[in-house]
Amino acid sequence: MRTAVVGGLATAFLGAVIAPYALGIAATPNSTTRDDAVVDGFQQTSRSTDWQLEQRIPLRFPSHHPQGLASVGDRLFLSTVEIIEKPQKYPEPVDGYDRSPGRGVGHVLVLDRQGNLIRDVVLGEGTVYHPGGIDFDGESLWVPVAEYRPNSSSIVYRLNPETLRAEEAFRVSDHVGGTVRDRVTGTVHGVSWGSRTLYRWTPAGRELSQQDNASHFIDYQDCDYAASQAMICGGIAELPTADGGAFELGGLALVDLRDNRIRHEIPMQQRSAAGHVATRNPVHLEHDAGTLRLWAAPDDGDAAGGTELLVYRATAND
Repeated sequence: MRTAVVGGLATAFLGAVIAPYALGIAATPNSTTRDDAVVDGFQQTSRSTDWQLEQRIPLRFPSHHPQGLASVGDRLFLSTVEIIEKPQKYPEPVDGYDRSPGRGVGHVLVLDRQGNLIRDVVLGEGTVYHPGGIDFDGESLWVPVAEYRPNSSSIVYRLNPETLRAEEAFRVSDHVGGTVRDRVTGTVHGVSWGSRTLYRWTPAGRELSQQDNASHFIDYQDCDYAASQAMICGGIAELPTADGGAFELGGLALVDLRDNRIRHEIPMQQRSAAGHVATRNPVHLEHDAGTLRLWAAPDDGDAAGGTELLVYRATAND
């Protein structure tokens, strides 16, 4: 069943009402304990960490171009953009834009942990169709949807993971590529196109600060809240090669939400079957029974599927 956003609220096709038990969302474990363990585990990683591929979970449905990944109980939420018409670069800027808006549809796909599709929630309006990195704050999923071009505009939604009802939280006059909510202060943090600007807003969208990203190691693609007022971000930098091609440099960073300082940062060069670095698209870190795991979806899908969820286990390799 596809769920569409109309007038700022998500309503299910055929008039169905989605009850919490229909999704089978289990009670969320103590988030503080979980996030503390993720931070502790991540801070023990280094360039020498051996990330072993533990699972390949095929997604046998149109998964498009994945952007954000979050878990709520036994469900996964994958934001992705369906590109109908790719934006085209202008020879010269037009009305302040360097490219056309293109056309597309923004989705948040609700999955079980075996990769089965449960629901498809559609978000956005008009030329605002590109979802970004997402985060779960214990009650709502925060999902930015932007125009597919820099220096444009965005809508930030709050999505209830049980009812799948979405409401507009606020709008931003920039491309917001990912959002995270600080569970201590309640503020919402966002990254711009290429994560060159780091934003902080009230939950209603009043801007509190914007700051240049001091790190130029990678462009953040997806970030999750982590305990101690931090977020863990994954991303890539595309670097030119001598033969005129491009090299994908992947990485993960622990960023302090209080001052945007990098607390820990590592490269990651594990690659998918299609040759993309694991952190190219969405990432999600979990810690269970002393093991740190990274969930990732680096490859794009088509009408026949094609995307895999890759699950890596971190192992010390000194």
